[in-house]
Amino acid sequence: MKSSSSLNGRDDLVLVGRVVGAHGIRGSLKVHSYAESLSVYEAGKEILVSHPDGSVRTLTVQWVQSYGRGLLMTLEAVTDRDQAESLAGSELFVGKSRLPALEEDTYYWFDLVGLSVYNTTGTLLGRLEEVIPTPGNDIYVVKGKQNGQPKELLIPATGDVVVKVDLEGRTMIVDPPEGL
Repeated sequence: MKSSSSLNGRDDLVLVGRVVGAHGIRGSLKVHSYAESLSVYEAGKEILVSHPDGSVRTLTVQWVQSYGRGLLMTLEAVTDRDQAESLAGSELFVGKSRLPALEEDTYYWFDLVGLSVYNTTGTLLGRLEEVIPTPGNDIYVVKGKQNGQPKELLIPATGDVVVKVDLEGRTMIVDPPEGL
């Protein structure tokens, strides 16, 4: 087990889950996962645990399985319920290199948040602040200003609306539907 004081400046990491509680008496954790696949929690691989107090530990995943809407997991050095409960509220991080490769024209949310969003005429609409998942398609929350006043746009993340994404240039071009 490795330990440090914070994750400051670690842009090579991505948040993949949050510990929501203990399960059983042998140190299993209940985790709310932000990842679509359990593959990022591979047994035998390290995961960074960021505690609510800001301290960070690197632990090895022993096993993981789906559980309801989340997952159950055990980590080395977490062997009883008290230790597991002490991790409640902790965030789980893995290196970006552990994430699966994406298909063309698909992106990780963390790559999109922060992009400057322009319409097809070149007008800055604002900054992509958040992605909201919905059953049909994701919604991009873009915050900017119009006539000096704060404005929030909800842009559907569909191929006919999102014209271009340039991750290197940190920009997105959209053709929003009429009335947006």
